[in-house]
Amino acid sequence: MVDDVPANTRLLEARLSADYYQTKAAADGFTAIGLARTWQPDLILLDIMMPGMDGYECCRRLKDDPATLHIPVVMVTALGEPEERLKGLDVGADDFLTKPVDLDTLSARVRSLIRLKRLLDEWRARGETARALGLGNDRQAPPSVAGARALVVDDWDISAEEVQEILGEEGIIAGRARSEAEALQLSSAVPFDLILLNLTIADDDPLRLASMLRAADATHSVPLLLIAEAAERERLHRAFDLGASDWVTQPVDRNELRVRARNQIRRKFYQDRLRADLGHALSMALTDPLTGLYNQRYLMRHLRGLLAASPRTGIAVLMIDVDHFKQVNDEYGHEAGDRALCAIAATLRSNTRVFDSIARYGGEEFAAILPGTTAAEAQAVAERLRAAVAALRVEAQPGQACDLTVSVGVAFTDKDDVAPEALLREADRALYEAKRAGRNQVRLAA
Repeated sequence: MVDDVPANTRLLEARLSADYYQTKAAADGFTAIGLARTWQPDLILLDIMMPGMDGYECCRRLKDDPATLHIPVVMVTALGEPEERLKGLDVGADDFLTKPVDLDTLSARVRSLIRLKRLLDEWRARGETARALGLGNDRQAPPSVAGARALVVDDWDISAEEVQEILGEEGIIAGRARSEAEALQLSSAVPFDLILLNLTIADDDPLRLASMLRAADATHSVPLLLIAEAAERERLHRAFDLGASDWVTQPVDRNELRVRARNQIRRKFYQDRLRADLGHALSMALTDPLTGLYNQRYLMRHLRGLLAASPRTGIAVLMIDVDHFKQVNDEYGHEAGDRALCAIAATLRSNTRVFDSIARYGGEEFAAILPGTTAAEAQAVAERLRAAVAALRVEAQPGQACDLTVSVGVAFTDKDDVAPEALLREADRALYEAKRAGRNQVRLAA
């Protein structure tokens, strides 16, 4: 809590402490910035009128600092003019409460913002871990919201058209739903970045719709911005408990709606980017960067899962080794060797089923897992892969191709209680039998 009037901070501290929040107070913006960096609060309640540095400048600095930009800021002030609210939102404030503060509204906003902040913290922590490992993308500037898609749920044409027009000024493409059924149908078919719900819709219960949108897979993470009459305070509080993200009152202030919609969509884009970073990191952790195939770590986990499945079906493991690969590297260079490995990987992938798993096991060795197969079928697949690689012509140097062959060992089981390591050892022994037999061979484990 940041306020130069001690009585104000004591009042807010008493209410928040009663709700079991830990609080700290600062009397000016400079102290608040330092405290935010070191204490890392889940929320900052920031007064505007302060000596030395006003709340606007304090908020701007907090949102410009990578160490504090993720912390929600609620501005609390005696200034209630729309221009002041807009200025606060423009510098990055997440909400704006006017003194005297309604404590029930404060509690609802605090719960909503902290819930969202802790969710984003989880994604942010995973993203930071990915970046530290070199698996994530660098931070980017706030994205433009032009082209974002919004759904306006309102049964009153004049109100809906006004909101769509305002969103259009930001380049946001706004669709319209007039009822609960239409809203659920559209939101399940179109990936919206924001949903605006008018609490005055007559024929449906908007709170029930808010709950259903939060529960649905397609919309559970889509920001939900409410449009409500100022007197509907109790319904607003209930809507926040159900997961609403923000609200504006009617008659709608054009500039405030633009800024709130823009902030919510940018937050959605930020969350999407964190999720994409994590997905990219997981992909990098489970795939071989050269060939794009799975790596040994994924192969072992997948094989263990297949062997533990019930009912059991036949599972075959193929160990595939490139013959005389050292000669390729020595004669043509490692760049040619990499091209050869990529060509072999693509050949293995194109000659197996969609649900078969191909991995680069290490160096010039590959492995394949074939679920739902027989020993004879697995041996036939291995022979097809051997022949396909033998038919490859990889350009080692301009105008000069190198011939490639592989040896393949096949292990099969349809029994229970078989360890993945044991099945891989059997396939490996069969591979060495193929090597001893003269290479460019397939052998089935006895």
